[in-house]
Parts: sequence; C-alpha cells; structure tokens
Amino acid sequence: MSSKNSTFNQLFSIPVIVAALGYFVDIYDLLLFGIVRIPSLKDLGLNEAEVSTVGASILNWQMTGLLLGGILWGVLGDKKGRLSVLFGSILTYSLANLACGFVSNPEMYKLIRFVAGIGLAGELGAGITLVSESLPKHLRAIGTSLVAGIGLLGAVFAYFTVEIFEWRTAYFIGGGMGISLLLLRIGVFESGTFEAIKVHKHVQRGDFFSFFTNKNRFMRYLKCIAIGLPTWFVIGILTTFSNEFGKALGILDVKPGLSIMWCYVGLSIGDLLSGVLSHILHSRKKAVGIMMVFALFFAILYLFSGLKTSTQLYVGCLLMGIGIGYWAMFVTIGAEQFGTNLRATAATTIPNMVRGTVVIMTMLYGNLKPDIGVIYSGSIVGLICFIFGGIAIYTIEETHGRDLNFIEN
Repeated sequence: MSSKNSTFNQLFSIPVIVAALGYFVDIYDLLLFGIVRIPSLKDLGLNEAEVSTVGASILNWQMTGLLLGGILWGVLGDKKGRLSVLFGSILTYSLANLACGFVSNPEMYKLIRFVAGIGLAGELGAGITLVSESLPKHLRAIGTSLVAGIGLLGAVFAYFTVEIFEWRTAYFIGGGMGISLLLLRIGVFESGTFEAIKVHKHVQRGDFFSFFTNKNRFMRYLKCIAIGLPTWFVIGILTTFSNEFGKALGILDVKPGLSIMWCYVGLSIGDLLSGVLSHILHSRKKAVGIMMVFALFFAILYLFSGLKTSTQLYVGCLLMGIGIGYWAMFVTIGAEQFGTNLRATAATTIPNMVRGTVVIMTMLYGNLKPDIGVIYSGSIVGLICFIFGGIAIYTIEETHGRDLNFIEN
C-alpha cells in the first residue's frame, strides 16, 4: 500500500503538476490566435481577402518566434537551469497575450505574436526535461504523458473560451492564467541532475551548434525531429485545412476550429495512452510505433473512406488525434537521447523544429493542390511524413529505463 502511495505522490508531485498546468496555458495561448484569427482581424477593419493574407502572415511571425525561441530557451535551460526557462518563457508569453488584448493594428499584432511565439517555445521542453530528471526512470513515461495529457486540454478550454467571450477577453484570460501560474512555480525546485553537473565547470552546456559537429549526435537529432513529423502533418494539414478536405469530400459545413478542438481531445487521450503503453511494453520505440500506425490507418480512412457528414469528419480528427498522441513521448525520447549538458536544448528545440516544418508542409500542399487536388496533395505530404517518421522510430536507439546522469562529450 505504501508503495502505491509513494508512486501516486511522485506522479503528482509539484514539478509534474506545475509542468502540466504550464503546458495547459501554453497550448491555450499557442492555439488562441488560430481560433480568434477571423473575428479579431475583422474587428481591426480588414476585409475577407486581407483577413486571409494578413492572418497567414501573423501565423508565420508566430512560427518564426517559436523557432528562435526554441533555440534561445533550450540553450538557457542548459546554461542557467530548467527553472529559468519555466519562469522566463511563461512571463514572456503571458505579457504578450495581455498585450494582444490591446492590439489596434495588424503590424502591432504581428510583432506581439512574434514575441508570444518566442515565449511559447520554451514551456514544453523545459517542463519535460525537469519532470524526466525529477522522476524515477520507471515512472518517467507516465509522468511526462500526464504533463502533455493534461496540458493539451488547453486547446479545448481555448475553444470554449472564445465561444463564450469576446476575442480580447480571451487574450486577457490567457495572460492572467500565465501570471497566476508564476506564483505556483515559486515552490518548484531545480532538477538535481542539472545541479550536479553545475559544479563541473569544464563541461560545456547548452551549445546548440554541437548537434551539427558530431555525426552520431546529428543523426540522433534528425531522427528525433523526424519522429514528430506525422503529428504536425495531422494537426497542420489534415485538421487545420479540414474545411478544404471536407469540401473535396462534399461536406460543406466543416468548422476548422471544431476540428482542431476534437483533434486535441484525441491528443490528450493518446498522450496518456502512449505513456501507459511505454510503461507496459518497457519500450519507447514500440509505444510510438503502435501509435504511429494507428494514426496512419485513420489518416487513410479520413482521406479515402468517403466521409459523408461533418460529424464523421470530426470523429476522424479525434481518432487521428489519439494516434498522434505520442507528442510527449517523442519529446521525452529527445530528452533521453542526449546528455544533461544538452538535454534542455534538445527537448526544447526538437518540438519547435517539428512545428517549423509545417511551413514546408503547407507550401508543398499548396503547390500540389492546383494540379492533383486537395485529397492527393494531402496524401503525398502525409506519405513523406510517415515514411520519415517510421524509419526514424525503427532505427533510433531505445531509451526506456536509461539513466540520465550522463553528459555529451
């Protein structure tokens, strides 16, 4: 009985709870612009054509912020500590989201969403790193999955917040939640694994370019990125453009915001499931492989089974979301692949590199669409993502049960 109580206490310790709540706020703010994009830009006086082009531009600015922020916070997490990122990142994006509530023109909107993107980039990687180094290795998979499973519900909260409140109020709520969370984080302690390495002054920490100076390290880094490609193919193409896929299938009443919400509900379920699978199978690779095949199967059904109604399409988004619910496991693999002196840099930059590939995916999808149509364009992009992801998870080194007290030379 005492053993069960000990396990429960460790899984719901302060680092896990704070990381989960932080990721909840992170996801809320990350997806909020996508949900309020049309009403907010119309409120600023833009017409239909301008909403489309300016909205895409603002999203690209946010994505650029994510890419740069991933490097910034990752390096800072290895040089100064995991807590510096947990505090700095949430303060940055919380203030940015409060500022979004006062935005008065599109140019200001771009700049503030760029700053928000920088802040949003640090939350997940730092949280997963801290939890991975704080929990015993036999609970690591379940702990990190709890962080993502709870955190991803921020997407659902964002959707219903926008349904109830005006878009400026939704930004104020996000910023307020972030500032409140800072108070909770005061009681969080730094990772003992990181503290142990700080005394070794000769160890170089947080060197982002070291991923590219060693062939073995570079291949590990690329494989970690490739594992995540199917997740953002489903989110960034199949779900985000669900209205286009719906139209191609003869379904005219699809709401992309609702598709995204159901996909994230599935993601939350899948993240909890992948942690349990990894724990039972004693393997990160097998758990992710099973989830990836599940996602591929339902992506094929989504595209080619002849869906007839928006309800069926939303169910497809839910099921694909469950399949790509290895997001936390994929970030955990990234953290476990690298030594303590590069762990935060890896865990923070890898998911943001994957997010950055959405720009390439959407460009390829958009260029193919005029010639071969929506369905086959999406299929080709998906095929590439799943092939790279499958090869990567098959060939990457197993990290289940790995002791994380090591450094990269």
